[in-house]
Amino acid sequence: MIDVNEALRYLGASGADDVLRERMQQVARDAEARFRPRYIYRVSAVEHRGEGEWLSDVQLLLPGKSAGKMLAQCHRAVLLVCTLGSAFDSAMRMEQARDMSRAVMLDVCGSALVEAGCDQAQEEIAARFPGMYLTDRFSPGYGDLPLEIQPVICRLTDAQRRLGVHVTPSLLMNPQKSVTAIIGLADEPQRARIRGCAYCALREKCELRKGGHSCDD
Repeated sequence: MIDVNEALRYLGASGADDVLRERMQQVARDAEARFRPRYIYRVSAVEHRGEGEWLSDVQLLLPGKSAGKMLAQCHRAVLLVCTLGSAFDSAMRMEQARDMSRAVMLDVCGSALVEAGCDQAQEEIAARFPGMYLTDRFSPGYGDLPLEIQPVICRLTDAQRRLGVHVTPSLLMNPQKSVTAIIGLADEPQRARIRGCAYCALREKCELRKGGHSCDD
C-alpha cells in the first residue's frame, strides 16, 4: 500500500541509492504490517452562494475562492477524515528513542500510508456514487480555505468518538498522522484544479521545496 518512491520524495531522497531504498522498503513493510488507515466520511448537498460553498446537510460554509473553484460543478461534497491512530504516535516515540534515522523513515512512511488510506476512501466513495466524478481532494489550509475548518470537519464527522481524532487549539491534528479533506462530486469529469506549491499551506516550511522538489516531481 505504501508507495516507496513517494515516501522517498517525502524524505527528499528521490535519487536514493540501493541501500537507502532497501531500508525504506523494510520500514514500509513493517509499517504496513502494524498500521491500518481508518477513515470516515459524510456526504452533503452543495449550494453555490456568493459568500462561499454551502454544505446544506451539515450546515457548513466553505468560504473563499479555492473551495468555489474546486466545487464549481459539484452538487455534492464529501467531508473525509483519515488516520493511522494513536498507535502510530507511540511507535514513533519508541523509534525516536532508539534509532532516529529509522524514526524519520517511519514518519514519511506514515505520511504515505495515511494518503493511501485517503485514496482507498476515494475508491469507496466512487463506487458508492457510480456515474459521478470526483474532484481532487483538498484540505483546510489549501489556497484560501482556512485551517479553522479542520476542527469543524472532525466535529461533523464525529471523528473523535469514531476514530479518536481531534484538533488541538493550535489547529494541529492528533493523532499526528491524521488528515481532513473535502472531495466534490460532479456529473461530468473534473480536471485537476488545485495542485502545486502555490496552493499549499505548508509551502513555507516544506522540506521538499527546500531541496528543490515538490509533491508532483
